[in-house]
Amino acid sequence: MRILVIDDHPDVALVVAEILESEGHQTLVAGSGEEGLQAIEQSLPDAVFLDVVMPGLDGIEVLRRIRAKRPHLPVILLSGTVTATQIETARELGVTDVLQKPAPLTQFAEALARVRPD
Repeated sequence: MRILVIDDHPDVALVVAEILESEGHQTLVAGSGEEGLQAIEQSLPDAVFLDVVMPGLDGIEVLRRIRAKRPHLPVILLSGTVTATQIETARELGVTDVLQKPAPLTQFAEALARVRPD
């Protein structure tokens, strides 16, 4: 799978990308919501790992915009500080999964198993 990682913390984005690559996936990294939306249009990823708390467009707004253009694109939220309200909003927008940072390595594989085409 080609997976886009959107996170404003470069170190976190690189670790997530390395974990996904170790599982055999291709990764793209975007450092902001705006950059991530542009990457979705240009690269057409199969799934997105999306940080919630970011400056500018936060993860919920990015998810909202993704749903407007690509309603079936699997999106997995990643955050260490996600609130119950944000999770509820994300679920209403059809988020695939929510992982708390730091997520155990097995959770990445489990989340992707739920979106991987058979």
